[in-house]
Amino acid sequence: MSQISITVNGIVQTHEVEPRTLLVKFLREHCGLTGAHVGCDTTQCGCCTVHLDGRAVKSCTMLAVQADGGQVTTIEGLGSPTQMHPMQEAFQQHHALQCGYCTPGMIMQGVDIVRRGLAGDERVIRHELEGNLCRCTGYQNIVEAIADVGRRCPESCGGARRTAEV
Repeated sequence: MSQISITVNGIVQTHEVEPRTLLVKFLREHCGLTGAHVGCDTTQCGCCTVHLDGRAVKSCTMLAVQADGGQVTTIEGLGSPTQMHPMQEAFQQHHALQCGYCTPGMIMQGVDIVRRGLAGDERVIRHELEGNLCRCTGYQNIVEAIADVGRRCPESCGGARRTAEV
């Protein structure tokens, strides 16, 4: 067993884990955070996407010990029921979800896309979402939600607001 400490949604979580424990299992079983879903265990579907040290990662193929000392943000740490993150609001406004299973991973990936300044082109957004699967929607509304946040409030995702060239 290894003792690891990861700051999850601003709270230091210190737990004994087996060295083979996946980050998604650490979050779900040790921290009680079930927003990151386990859909494939092979990094194909993206339902488990979280942010580690500010970057989107698929937590189903990363060991928890690899995140030791790091900062993880899950969907639970992005907003709250009374104060949703702009990306969560955009997914709601654009009807960018149906069954909801992929939604946490899509939102976390969307935030990362906006943070990296890639939300200005629909083709680029679609390319960036290739590792996140949705079996319900057809993606158009997801793409629109991400583009909307990229236009309106990129700073909410840690990105910079683009200014018009003079």
